[in-house]
Amino acid sequence: MQHDLQVSIAKELIRQLDEGENVDAGVQYRMPTASYTCPELAEREWTSFFREHPQLVGLSGDLPEPGSFFTLDDFGVPILATRDKQGEFHAFLNACSHRGARVASEPRGKAPVFVCPFHSWSFSPKGELLAVPEMDHFGAIDKACHGLVALPAVERDGLLWVHPQPDGELDFDELLGGLAQELASYNMARRSYVAEKTIDMGLNWKLANDTFGETYHFAKLHKDTLGQTFYGSNLAYEEFGRNHRFVTARKSIDALRDLPESEWELFEGTLILYYLFPNIQLVIGRDQISLIRIYPDSKNPERSITRISMYYEQAVIEAMDALDDDQKITAETIYDRSKIGRPFTPEANLEVFTSTIEEEDYLMGEHQQKSAQSGLLSHSIFGRNEAPLHHFHNSFRSALGMPPLERV
Repeated sequence: MQHDLQVSIAKELIRQLDEGENVDAGVQYRMPTASYTCPELAEREWTSFFREHPQLVGLSGDLPEPGSFFTLDDFGVPILATRDKQGEFHAFLNACSHRGARVASEPRGKAPVFVCPFHSWSFSPKGELLAVPEMDHFGAIDKACHGLVALPAVERDGLLWVHPQPDGELDFDELLGGLAQELASYNMARRSYVAEKTIDMGLNWKLANDTFGETYHFAKLHKDTLGQTFYGSNLAYEEFGRNHRFVTARKSIDALRDLPESEWELFEGTLILYYLFPNIQLVIGRDQISLIRIYPDSKNPERSITRISMYYEQAVIEAMDALDDDQKITAETIYDRSKIGRPFTPEANLEVFTSTIEEEDYLMGEHQQKSAQSGLLSHSIFGRNEAPLHHFHNSFRSALGMPPLERV
């Protein structure tokens, strides 16, 4: 992010803190709770936003070297992602061209060849069919025509994108709606995958996304967790098509007041988060990145699965390994304000997601889901200070040809 933009955002957050203000969308909306429970709407979302929409599946660090691979099956199409000997990224349907069995079952690893466990047909990281055992028994087959089903795949600026359909369009710049250059500035390709966490709970995938849509609740729900290190009720916010940038102040932002603006950096006193349509929350830190992918259950609108992946720069990993526990923030000391400014271990970062997202935010989401399921609460209300929620819900409604939310 350009320095003048960082200064502008920091000034806005400091102004809000000094004047007791927050982001103001100037309007309140009614959110129909049926949007969290309706099976017909859930089916439309599954098709439009997941089966037939490009998906951000990881960062370059998920494929750290030639021969690396990972698998996933979160949006209705089993995916095998690979990096070939030349370092190129590929994505395929994870299905043998013989009888459709999966050719890779491990979540991630390294393999020069993928061998189907059913009949030992083998494939290269480029998807080529290499060998068919006992071809004299099976019969002649043109191996050049029976490789793995290739899917559109793009690696750019450290982001790995896949379209779940072989004939799907994948336009990187259109997807990011003006954010491409800004995201490129973070050098995400330099980050290495270090850890992951899955949250599987009883709330609609949009309720899970709502968790990341406002800071009004920080000092209330998170008073003993995030409320220890964040002010809450402040937000510098900007939309980019269906995406948006969300920056809120940590209590350490006050240190900027004593520095010349030429030395201001948002990493020092804020949380920088990007929402990427339809289901991505991307948290950017100086040394680490958290990629949050939120998926619906295709058969149950009252359940969602959140995949959280952590990435660090390799130099930071090595430097942290050399530190004693009292020199870094661990899972046991994540809310100790005396340690502000020290590096977070991957375990500490994941503990934040457990203690705040899973055990506080998503618990509230499960309560909301049950209220919606009762049929007695027709709508909830999004306040003027919850602009990202307005944007998220109106964006998905627009994409489905639905009218915008009704104003209060």
